[in-house]
Amino acid sequence: MSTTSRPGAGRRPASPGGTPPPGGPRRGIAGRVPAWLRRAALPYLLILPAVLLELLVHLVPMVIGIGMSFLKLTQFFLRNWSAAPFAGLDNYRVAVDFDGAVGRSLLHSFLVTVAFTVLTVGLSWLLGIGGAVLMQGSFRGRALLRALFLVPYALPVYAGVITWSFLLQRDSGLVNHVLVDQLHLFGERPFWLIGSNSFVSLIVVCVWRSWPFAFLVLMAGLQNISGDLYEAAAIDGAGWGRRLRAVTLPMLRPVNQVLVLVLFLWTFNDFNTPYVLFGKSAPHEADLISIHIYQSSFVTWNFGSGSAMSVLLLLFLLLVTAVYLVATSGRRSDA
Repeated sequence: MSTTSRPGAGRRPASPGGTPPPGGPRRGIAGRVPAWLRRAALPYLLILPAVLLELLVHLVPMVIGIGMSFLKLTQFFLRNWSAAPFAGLDNYRVAVDFDGAVGRSLLHSFLVTVAFTVLTVGLSWLLGIGGAVLMQGSFRGRALLRALFLVPYALPVYAGVITWSFLLQRDSGLVNHVLVDQLHLFGERPFWLIGSNSFVSLIVVCVWRSWPFAFLVLMAGLQNISGDLYEAAAIDGAGWGRRLRAVTLPMLRPVNQVLVLVLFLWTFNDFNTPYVLFGKSAPHEADLISIHIYQSSFVTWNFGSGSAMSVLLLLFLLLVTAVYLVATSGRRSDA
């Protein structure tokens, strides 16, 4: 017997109350947003909490510090910041007035920091590339040496620097015991934490802490260089030095560009090392700008002047970073 099909036969009946059946069009906000937009927005929604916390931790104190730089905020107004007189650009004028005492001391600290940063970054990179190239070869005990090289980077900053402060003591330090008592290189025990030797001691400690990071980054970069390039260079008659200049360093250029910038920013802003090594008052020869700003803010209680110096330091680092990125991107495009 043939059956006659009725209109609507085979369709699922609507659910009670007019609710659309499962799988039907969504009526919520998510249903009105296109699928491609939801997929594109998902990564940004996932990182939104981290971005908000980062802004809360860094941006808010930065804005407060910039605001403080326009106030005559001294110890007399710490209980009531709103009562501090408005200074305008006076704090900045005093900081950059190199004929005055404050400006001269800030300029001296800036020049010391520049010399310290150049020497520390240069020596850290040289030791890092030397250790990374040495560890590329296969030999017995290589894993142990790699672990030993990374010990300074793995140690907490305070533990490592405090140990160095004991080693550099004039009368009871191990450094003077070896150099004076055993090797007889000096007629009398030198002071390593005061005077002109303090700058050398600071560089030694910072290089000891920084070069393992350079070693780790460069060693990872060397792992990505194909061995066929070295074989081709060796067939062409290139020696070890020629292969280093023609193959290793050009292939490591992107890694070096990032590494040098990171080391520069870390070293120029380093506060923990000189503070733990010398205390609140660093020697004149090792007066880094981070310690100088700390003294201007928390020793003399002139937070307005210290904030102005911090803002000037921030602008300088932003300028150097921008120039460096433009220069390195130009080199990449030319290549």
